[in-house]
Amino acid sequence: MTSATLATRPSSHDTVTSVPRFRSILIYLAETKYELRKQTRMPAFMIPTIGFPIMFYVLFGLVMQHGSKNSEMIATYMLATYGAFGVISIALFALGVGVAVERGQGWLAVKKASPMPLPAYFTAKYLTTLAIGAVLMLLMCAIGAVFGHVRMSAAQWTMLIVSETLGAIPFCAMGLAIGYLAGPNSAAPVVNILYLPMAFLSGLFIPAEMLPKLLQGFAVAFPPYHLARLALEAVGIEPASHALGHIAALIGFGALFTVIAVIGYRRDEGKTYG
Repeated sequence: MTSATLATRPSSHDTVTSVPRFRSILIYLAETKYELRKQTRMPAFMIPTIGFPIMFYVLFGLVMQHGSKNSEMIATYMLATYGAFGVISIALFALGVGVAVERGQGWLAVKKASPMPLPAYFTAKYLTTLAIGAVLMLLMCAIGAVFGHVRMSAAQWTMLIVSETLGAIPFCAMGLAIGYLAGPNSAAPVVNILYLPMAFLSGLFIPAEMLPKLLQGFAVAFPPYHLARLALEAVGIEPASHALGHIAALIGFGALFTVIAVIGYRRDEGKTYG
């Protein structure tokens, strides 16, 4: 037996620790696969979730701007802002309302009684939300390119899709917080009450610069504003000099919402198990 063989042979300690770790990864992947399959098997949920942002983009970004002088620029602008609107909607409704409903059904209690580690449940929710958001962005980009004549470099297309998809992570935390603080019947109205005014004030429907002066100052206080600005920088409409500031703001909002979600989770645990 050569010294090279001895050097590459795994020790008994590595064998013992690597197998459970590998099985844990498989559990996380399996939970994500079944969560994604569950979402795709509900067309009554998936079609409106993906269809509404696309419908808004087609109506306000393409149809109403058809024939105007700056139609291509407006189509590019609204691709970024309505893309942000879409991925945030998925995070709040698919994840947030979904968690609230599953709590009400007792599904989380079943999950806790199973050998599955609980973080796998939340990881699957996050990854599924990001995957659906990526699909939405791909569809919106295709529509913008074909019907809105949006023209960008390959790097800009990639940056737009990546920034919008990963930028949804803080809103997954926001959805999780709502899912633990709101009941199964009240989660959807709570999301609507919080999200629609926030989206309007953040400039997702119309540019923030077109809002009254008094309201423009509030825009930076809302997380959708920073995701929209990041997307506008990705497509070249806004200078990229403020990108790090917007990323830092999104990370800060994500941390805040995560803390709120943990508080809601512990409160729910206290009510359930005393």
